[in-house]
Amino acid sequence: MGELSKKVKKRFKNNDDFFQQETYLYKEIVEIMGFNTLINIPKTKDILQEYTKSVLTPDMPLDDFLKTIGEVKEGNIDDAIQSIFEGKLIICSNKDQYVVVDPIPKELNRSIEPPSNENVLQGSQSSFIEDVETNIGLIRKEKTSEKLRVKSYSVGKRQNKKLALLYIEGNVNKDILSEIQNQIEKNIKKELQNQQDLSNILGFSPWLTMSKFRTSELPSEAVKMLLQGRVVLFIDRLPIAFILPSLIWDMFTVENEHNYPYPLMILIRVLRVVGLLTTLIVPGLYVALVAVNPGVLRIEMALSIAQSRQGVPYPALVEVLIMLLILELILEASVRLPKSIGPTITMVGGIILGQAIVDAKLVSNLLIIILAATTIANFTIVGVQNSLSIRLYKYLIVIFASIYGVFGLLAGMLLIIAYLSSLRTFGVSYLNFNLERDVIKR
Repeated sequence: MGELSKKVKKRFKNNDDFFQQETYLYKEIVEIMGFNTLINIPKTKDILQEYTKSVLTPDMPLDDFLKTIGEVKEGNIDDAIQSIFEGKLIICSNKDQYVVVDPIPKELNRSIEPPSNENVLQGSQSSFIEDVETNIGLIRKEKTSEKLRVKSYSVGKRQNKKLALLYIEGNVNKDILSEIQNQIEKNIKKELQNQQDLSNILGFSPWLTMSKFRTSELPSEAVKMLLQGRVVLFIDRLPIAFILPSLIWDMFTVENEHNYPYPLMILIRVLRVVGLLTTLIVPGLYVALVAVNPGVLRIEMALSIAQSRQGVPYPALVEVLIMLLILELILEASVRLPKSIGPTITMVGGIILGQAIVDAKLVSNLLIIILAATTIANFTIVGVQNSLSIRLYKYLIVIFASIYGVFGLLAGMLLIIAYLSSLRTFGVSYLNFNLERDVIKR
């Protein structure tokens, strides 16, 4: 065992999946090293032996043979260890020279499956998986263009993570692309594990309530965004595409709508706009009309609401906040629980608990109807993160409405619009409705 082999073995002494074996290459002994959890050792050795027989000549020394496999290195133990972490196989000679080769890997990735978070009624059922190369391949299948560009980075200091950047040459705005690349290269040593880390690398504030990314697990959606001049990012081990920049119109459109006739597509998008406004306005409007401005209601409507709230001991604001909190708990529990238990919890929380609360005179029947409709409307919005942000904003409007009534509701809406209009991603306004025409310089 050479000096290099001893050092490598010492570095991996606490890793039981690290293997270090002696094997014959032609007539000489070499050591092969790597992780048996990443490398298919028998198949890799077979391929290596077959290659040896096809290349070696009787008078070829081992050093020359190693040069036919790859670049022969020596002495740099850090490079060897980094290659082992990346799943490579190290072939080390007794002269402390080594070659890094791509082995036959163990199958650790799941196959391409239908999307789990974005339902597609008419369209491709393929969805991204955790492997970056596979995701890039899915994009290339959807968009066979020589102008599709892929740039890969290795991000992180302690744990390198693959980051792939995709764009279409000629479609993307060069200033936006250049700024994104500069940010990545400037923060290439920062750790990258999740979306918050990606936001940190790209220089976004962690306190933004609206996500700067549009996320999707559908290749067709990512390709559509590329054609519109956007940039797509993939992070290794995350089965979603991060699309930059994100715009408000992304809440209402998805690619597979184009499989419907034009009037139906418009109708679906109008429904999503109505769903967003319902989520934002209706709970606050209930509080404003019941607690602050009941005089604006018709007398029949006011009497009906008063009869519905008869016996409820709390003011409208407390009544709404109690029910909103219960709904949030039910939604969070239904997401976290196993799929076999989630529907049961939804039924218990939505029907049994809701009816029990009304019977106990803690909230009114009308409020149950309003909040059920609001919750359903919230899920018409495209994107989980978008619907979460809108759910947050409705609390702001409820509080404003409880203080200033209908005027507070309008003030809350104006505040939200002002906030959204202040958001910019690499110079592109969040409220830009036509990025392709106004921003992208073809």
